[in-house]
Amino acid sequence: MTYLQPIVHYGLHFAAPLLIAYLYDKSKVWKGYLILLATMLVDLDHLLADPIFDPNRCSIGFHPLHSYYAIAFYLVMLVVVKNKWWRLVFIGLLFHMLTDQIDCWMSGL
Repeated sequence: MTYLQPIVHYGLHFAAPLLIAYLYDKSKVWKGYLILLATMLVDLDHLLADPIFDPNRCSIGFHPLHSYYAIAFYLVMLVVVKNKWWRLVFIGLLFHMLTDQIDCWMSGL
């Protein structure tokens, strides 16, 4: 299943957000897609790790912006925030966390 893992991971990071953006607001698909892509900046917290990339490490629960506290914050903000586009940011962050968790499961971590 290792050959399938990068396809699933990057498909969920790049193709699925286009579908989410389309379902979220058909009239502003590209704005939504760019917002969802921008949520991938959450991966900048990987730069704080040593080594920066470790294929045997699960991001969820390890990196600060991938911590369970951060995920809880994203979930609360999704419920609390009323602005349509800010809500999409939190949808994107939560979907990013789900994608990374799926990657951990596929890695057997």
